[in-house]
Amino acid sequence: MPVAHVKAGSAAGKRKAIGIGPARRIAEELRAQNERFSAAVENMSHGLCMFDAEERMIICNRNYIDLFRLDAKVMKPGIRFFDILQHSVDIGIASQTAKQLYAVRKPYIDGAKPSTYEETLADGRIIVISHRPLSSGGWVSIYEDVTEQRRAEGELKEQHRRFDAALANMSQGLLMYDADGKMIVRNQRFLELYKVAEADFPFGTTHRDALERLLDLGIYTKIDVDSEVAKTEAARRAGMMHSAYRYLSDGRTFLVVRQPMRGGGWVVTFDDVTERRRTEERMTHLAHHDTLTNLPNRSMFRERLDQALSEAKAAPLAILSLDLDRFKAVNDTFGHPAGDWLLKCVAERLQRCLRGEKDVVARFGGDEFAIIQSNVKGAADAERLAKRIIEVIGRPYRDKSREMHIGVSLGIALYPDDGQDADTLLTSADMALYRGKSEGRNVYRFFEPGMDAMVRERRALEVDLEAALPKREFELDYQPILDIASGDIVGAEALMRWRSPSRGRVSPEDFIAAAEETGLIVQLGDWALRKACGVAAGWPQEMRMAVNVSAAQIKSGGFARGVISALAFSGLPASRLELEITETVMMDESDTVLRTLSQLRELGIRIALDDFGTGYSSLGYLRRFPVDKIKIDRSFIRDLDRRDTAAIVRTVIGLGIELGITVTAEGVETEAQLDMLRKAGCGEAQGYLIGVPAKASDMGRLLKTTAAVRQSG
Repeated sequence: MPVAHVKAGSAAGKRKAIGIGPARRIAEELRAQNERFSAAVENMSHGLCMFDAEERMIICNRNYIDLFRLDAKVMKPGIRFFDILQHSVDIGIASQTAKQLYAVRKPYIDGAKPSTYEETLADGRIIVISHRPLSSGGWVSIYEDVTEQRRAEGELKEQHRRFDAALANMSQGLLMYDADGKMIVRNQRFLELYKVAEADFPFGTTHRDALERLLDLGIYTKIDVDSEVAKTEAARRAGMMHSAYRYLSDGRTFLVVRQPMRGGGWVVTFDDVTERRRTEERMTHLAHHDTLTNLPNRSMFRERLDQALSEAKAAPLAILSLDLDRFKAVNDTFGHPAGDWLLKCVAERLQRCLRGEKDVVARFGGDEFAIIQSNVKGAADAERLAKRIIEVIGRPYRDKSREMHIGVSLGIALYPDDGQDADTLLTSADMALYRGKSEGRNVYRFFEPGMDAMVRERRALEVDLEAALPKREFELDYQPILDIASGDIVGAEALMRWRSPSRGRVSPEDFIAAAEETGLIVQLGDWALRKACGVAAGWPQEMRMAVNVSAAQIKSGGFARGVISALAFSGLPASRLELEITETVMMDESDTVLRTLSQLRELGIRIALDDFGTGYSSLGYLRRFPVDKIKIDRSFIRDLDRRDTAAIVRTVIGLGIELGITVTAEGVETEAQLDMLRKAGCGEAQGYLIGVPAKASDMGRLLKTTAAVRQSG
């Protein structure tokens, strides 16, 4: 009710006051005071209503009327308080009857004491009513709509509840420091991880105090407190995250991450990554070392060779390429377990032959080894090492009353005379080895410029290879892929075959490498992809097609378009195509490669990392690019009966499960291998036990039969 209804004297009274100086001044002052009072009341942010001792309204402001949605025509001075309540009931704003509302207020009116209470209206709004008695009788009430405030308070309370629940259920420990560097939040998981009590880390503890306390308790064995505090402060000022590994005295490893907060302060999380770090270390070792002999593998050797060449400006070195003689005969006669034992013995003997601290011996695979001999003074030093190796490796090997005899052939290349870079030196050493083996076993040969027969033969192979595609000499065979859990065939892998009229059946190991070096792999790969997609389009709808892809294809620039074109032309859904890439693809972190792989995955195409564990830092590739599948190389499956190899395979399978990546085992040849893989949780399997590579027609019939059996079952 506008304050204009406040009585300010009658018109007759005003006329009588004219001409009377003091009376007129009083009237004018009263009028001005009423105007100021009216302006003040009307401009209040809250509603206001005043009642006399007889519970009749004296004044009210517009906010009061608007707050309760009242009719201004009804709200005249003199209206009884009960009638106002009834009016609010009549218009549907009140949530109770007038009698009920009056019963609530009556004690406050009669008590003549200041009081505050709440009323919830029918539309859900919450009104806080401040009741204040007047000395002359009656009262004045102030009305405030606190609906939004209550909602905000409720949301804040819910946020606190969720925050507390999150802290209580975090797998990580957490501490929070305020802008003054004092601890203000600490969850239970922190105490559990460090096995400490609340009293050890009370609220208000500083970062320095916490570190020193962990040292005092013997939890940290050694840590530079001043340095850690300085690093944290520098990261906080720069607004940057800071993380570090902490090694506890009980052997555990924690990842500690500090994240600055807006307005100052920071949050620290503590994560027990002991098992993860051990797995990473195992996988890193696996990526750099041969699993059988524990020698460095080809990738590690190449890394060490590059390093040695960068340091060898004034220090010549020798590269020795080794190949065992008669090893295949021993392996075939005594079996693979004996062959593996023999290879380990050879590795141990080779290591004993080395004398320089920087010398390196590596196993490249099979019975191939290589050595870096550092600080050689000339060919004589390399010759002495070669003679010693031939003598040591040629000694008999005795195992379980069996005696085995093998030899070794070596090719030697010298830096800088025989090559200025790693590729040239390795090629030169291989040429010398090839010459030695062709002239007689158990010998060594130095590289000579005339050893180019191998190069000529390679060039002839490349010429034939270049003509083979237009002559349609290439074919695709298909090897089935088994879902281990269900026992169903879920697709197949396309395998390229070259049947040359003059050369006969050429091994993929020979022509694929040549095709990659010449760039022909791009054309061959495009042909294989289109052919495979066309074949798969005729398979049952749930069957997938896996196609191998080289690094050269992906880096060609038009690979993604070629894949899309092959899918569109064949009508094969993208979800049924699986591209298998090797570490050489993942090693290239160029924008082209990563962008191409990302585009293909977004289309629904699956990406598989082939020969996992045989290359360089495969675990790092999984972190940089999320693949859909990892394929365990057949060399690991062949050695599943070995305890250490089985442990590695289980680790890889567990890693795949943890990351949500399908794991496929290649080279499965026995039921025992398949049973072990099934128990370890491996997803898929390939190998002769599952099925040999077959023609498209034969594979199509197999897949259709499998699909029919699955539907009927």
